[in-house]
Amino acid sequence: MAKWGKLSFAQKKCVSTIGMLMQKTEMVSEGSRVGIAVSGGVDSFVLIRTMLIRQAIMPFNIELMVLHLNPGFDPENHIPLSTWCSEHGVSSHIELTDFGPRAHSPENRKNSACFYCSRLRRKRLFELCDQYNLTHLALGHNADDLVTTFFMNMLQNGRVDGLSANEPFFKGKLQMIRPALMLEKKFIKTAARQWGLPIWANDCPSNGTTKRNTINSWVYDSWKKDPRIMNNIINALKRWQLDLNIKTT
Repeated sequence: MAKWGKLSFAQKKCVSTIGMLMQKTEMVSEGSRVGIAVSGGVDSFVLIRTMLIRQAIMPFNIELMVLHLNPGFDPENHIPLSTWCSEHGVSSHIELTDFGPRAHSPENRKNSACFYCSRLRRKRLFELCDQYNLTHLALGHNADDLVTTFFMNMLQNGRVDGLSANEPFFKGKLQMIRPALMLEKKFIKTAARQWGLPIWANDCPSNGTTKRNTINSWVYDSWKKDPRIMNNIINALKRWQLDLNIKTT
């Protein structure tokens, strides 16, 4: 039996769906060094757990490293992640920042707190990728995020756009990848619970009040009486996004 034990249906769904997208878009190859941005939330935690299994399955060698930037609201809430990485032999860079408080301070005069914090966080993640000579930065966006982002772009910006599964930065020196982009949130939540991952609550004061939260609630409230509609939307966007990424990789 593999060292990760017998997998449940939801766990197998995570492993197979992420593996399918990685293979179809040729996300990684021999010698890839992948930094996984882990927030401590369910999406990114399941991503690192699943990527460890994919790493063992792949016919070539890749390296994985956890990158965590504590936003600074609670200087100790990342301890479960640090302990988990140590127990599972995963390399990690865990850093306490002041990005969250700064985003909610007078320093941020023009942008939303989430936008400002995200910009600071992404800049630091890019610096860490360069520091550790990483070739890939993996984010935990899933199929539900794809739906929300699509409607946000259309309703707020008048643009038809989604999320890229595999996107080059810095003239191709770094690839930003989203291995879980075809994976639905319901499987992620179930797998996280079954794996017993030490997820912690989001203590950001803006949690639940963002434009993304508003759009997400609207999407699900609109079609909660008929799940078939939501499933059709998710499947249509997944096929569209997959076609785009296969053609551009």
